[in-house]
Amino acid sequence: MERIAVVGLGYVGLPVALAFARHFPQVIGFDIDRERVAQLRQGNDRTNETSPQELLGSRLEITSDAGRLADCTCFIVTVPTPIDGDRRPDLRPLISACTTIGKALKVGAVVCFESTVYPGVTEEVCGPVLAEVSGLRQGVDFALAYSPERINPGDRDHRFETIVKVVSGQDVETLERAAGLYGTVVAAGIHRAPSIKVAEAAKVIENTQRDLNIALMNELAVIFERMGIRTADVLDAAATKWNFLRFSPGLVGGHCIGVDPYYLTAKAETLGYHPEVILAGRRINDGMGMFVAQRLIKLLIQSDVPVRTAKAAVLGLTFKEDVPDLRNSRVPGIVAELRQFGMNPLVHDPLADAREAAREYDLALVGEERLGRLDAVILAVPHRQYLRDLDRWLARIKPGGVLIDVKSALSQAAVPEGLRYWSL
Repeated sequence: MERIAVVGLGYVGLPVALAFARHFPQVIGFDIDRERVAQLRQGNDRTNETSPQELLGSRLEITSDAGRLADCTCFIVTVPTPIDGDRRPDLRPLISACTTIGKALKVGAVVCFESTVYPGVTEEVCGPVLAEVSGLRQGVDFALAYSPERINPGDRDHRFETIVKVVSGQDVETLERAAGLYGTVVAAGIHRAPSIKVAEAAKVIENTQRDLNIALMNELAVIFERMGIRTADVLDAAATKWNFLRFSPGLVGGHCIGVDPYYLTAKAETLGYHPEVILAGRRINDGMGMFVAQRLIKLLIQSDVPVRTAKAAVLGLTFKEDVPDLRNSRVPGIVAELRQFGMNPLVHDPLADAREAAREYDLALVGEERLGRLDAVILAVPHRQYLRDLDRWLARIKPGGVLIDVKSALSQAAVPEGLRYWSL
């Protein structure tokens, strides 16, 4: 029997570890964040990807003690792969995980990576680190595999077990070993990729494709705004054609779509090719926060509301509705642009962690009691908590005030008369 260790217990790692623990008797869930480990042991998952009952009822061993990795035969790596301030791949979390695993690595073990990377990282970066730290030979004493994660935070339908799993290995034996492991827990089926690089590339283009589709919608939204027509109305009409792909404009953040294309473009540039379409899409999507903020300024002026003294609220800070994840949120870009015009918008989010918001973005979240008699509201992230009690939130806006609905989550019929409404 394999003794499995899942390294990294975030949005991806925790569901993976719990799934394996339902089928294998000895599964270790390891994370260097001791606070996170303590919370999980108490049944508290701040990512909301699992319930207290599932956590407390699982036989998964959750630990921050690297010594517990010593007897493991299979390591699944699910640490984040962010970008740095220059939008270049930051492989430090991945290298740190390999260093930790290398100290516990034994002959015959397999290390499978799920973290999103550009093609070549598993074999050319991770493998050598594992070999150097362990003193073992890559491809001889230990094996490498890659199986890209496809978990969608907050999605209750597309779960780890219900999404087809792409697996790859450095050789046929490793491929079949990885396929057997994942096949035990993933009911949706296994796709065997012909090489690790193919599997790495498949993952990075999944999110790149989506990023580009949203970028097209965002550019169309900018054009339609100048034409004076609502993008949502245009999309409703176009979607009546059977082969029209329905994407919507919006803010593109999070740990995947707003990050992964930069991994692919960085690798392409090292090979002497400068990507044009992919980077153009990234520029459009990265600029949408500024566009939304500038649109609010214009609407305030049209409503004869002095910009510098306008009381505005931004509802939602997380990168996506109904999840608490703040990583790579584009909402701070809206706030930063409004501050350039002398405004000091109030930011509210019922799901975001106030300490994390202050640490990551230097933003102070305010309570609901601060949001009264507003000149403007930007519904940036349409959490269910906002939509369930929409009338109460809209009642906070003064007559003649401005309401910006970034994701077109509202129907125009639901907006009270007297408000100046605009959606992306």
